[in-house]
Amino acid sequence: MYKLLLVDDERLILEGISQVVDWARAGTELAGTARNGIEALEQIDRLSPDIIITDISMPGLDGLGLVERCSVRYPGIKFVMLTGYKDFDYACSAMQHGVRHYLLKPCNEQQIHEALTELVQELNERHSREQFITETKHRLIKVLPHVKAQFLKEWISNKTYGSHDLDYYQELFGMELGGKNVRLILFRLEESFEYEHLFALQNIAGDMLSEVLLSTTIGSQLLILLEQTENAGNQCDLLERIAGVKETFYNFYKIHATIAVSDKGRMTQSRSLYRQTLQCMNHRFYLEEGSLITGSDIPADELSGRHEMDLGEEQICLLIKAGDQSAVKKELERLFNELRDQRFDINVTRSYVLQLYSALIRLCSPGERSRFTSGLAELAGLGTLGSLKESVMKAAERLTAMYDRHFVSRQSSIVDAMLRIIEADYGNSELSLGSVAAEMLYMNPDYLGKIFKKVTGEKFSNYVTNYRIGKASEHILHSGDVKVFELAELYGFGGNAQYFSQVFKKVTGKTPTDFMKPQ
Repeated sequence: MYKLLLVDDERLILEGISQVVDWARAGTELAGTARNGIEALEQIDRLSPDIIITDISMPGLDGLGLVERCSVRYPGIKFVMLTGYKDFDYACSAMQHGVRHYLLKPCNEQQIHEALTELVQELNERHSREQFITETKHRLIKVLPHVKAQFLKEWISNKTYGSHDLDYYQELFGMELGGKNVRLILFRLEESFEYEHLFALQNIAGDMLSEVLLSTTIGSQLLILLEQTENAGNQCDLLERIAGVKETFYNFYKIHATIAVSDKGRMTQSRSLYRQTLQCMNHRFYLEEGSLITGSDIPADELSGRHEMDLGEEQICLLIKAGDQSAVKKELERLFNELRDQRFDINVTRSYVLQLYSALIRLCSPGERSRFTSGLAELAGLGTLGSLKESVMKAAERLTAMYDRHFVSRQSSIVDAMLRIIEADYGNSELSLGSVAAEMLYMNPDYLGKIFKKVTGEKFSNYVTNYRIGKASEHILHSGDVKVFELAELYGFGGNAQYFSQVFKKVTGKTPTDFMKPQ
């Protein structure tokens, strides 16, 4: 119910309207009355009405003055103006303040009811819009951290991103990035851990480092983009605070973290800064676990990029998880061809292969992990690139097959759920792939349709149609003579007998009437 205030200086009109109008039927409640605009303002402060019905000609503060005051102080209030013929032109000036409803005196309860019904509808629509905007903002607030994380991940790995994309995301995030000096910090957990530990580390870093702009997880590592302001303290102070993050995390979880810190650079240089952190992280072999590594810890010739190469192991791991054997093989062929063309020192090449193989190990199930881990020693003993390639190819093939079996099993379970939905709801004419995806399984309908066709060999719509016609045929055989429009209603055709007959004949080769005839 919307609260309403009635304002008129004539007592008889005030009492008459109060008593004859069915306020509840119009979706309102009469919260109070006032004899002029001054009284009305006092009542508004106390009652907070949604609607005001006011006479235009009143002593003290008239209706137009009341509208003007409220347009500033209470812009959400809706008005109905009561006016005589002589005041109508004067009343129309209230339109500049949003007043759209006028009633000429004398008016009856039906006219007032109709005006209130329109206002209530406007208020309901406004409330719905405001609720939609609020819910949209809440959803955006929830999803924004994930968008920020995905942006950082793609920005440092996607060479096609440019300044236009950066401008768009700056506006979306409400922060400036392009003009800032930044550093990248890469954390790697050394002991066995769960992904929850990465997120815990992310939260600790966010609490202890006020300069954090963006952060994301990449595989088993955490990457943080840090603002390096011009008046920030020296690098030693920053490194001490980063080390404090590592120490706090260890105190909670007893897991060591190795940290790589890039040099300072602009946001547009962040890809090269990220490669620098990877080089620093690769250098951990020569240091103790849990070290904090910067560019000064790496020999100049190595830091220059002479041995720099992007393995793309994350992409390979994604393809393995998708169970795509041909794509995995193609990507590994590309990688080993690049290693062959680069002609690195054999130890450098072997280190790249071992890094890739370590990424494969992280994909293993606990039961398979020891078997794959033993392969590290075999790789270390191989002396040619061809033998290294063959060993990695076999390991990747085994992993991909394992994920493919899991994927097929998962697909089958999804389709089984869809089939159960069809069996339970085939009589609903609104049943569709979209309704199943959105309301029941909460999945992308295109993806769901592809899975369904892959497993059943039929499009979802064709399967549902054939299922409905099959059920209708069974009904005819058991019931004998039945009306076609009843069949159309029972089996998901919304009572459209003509369309049902067309589909029935297309599927069975006979019209429903012919099908009912004794064979």
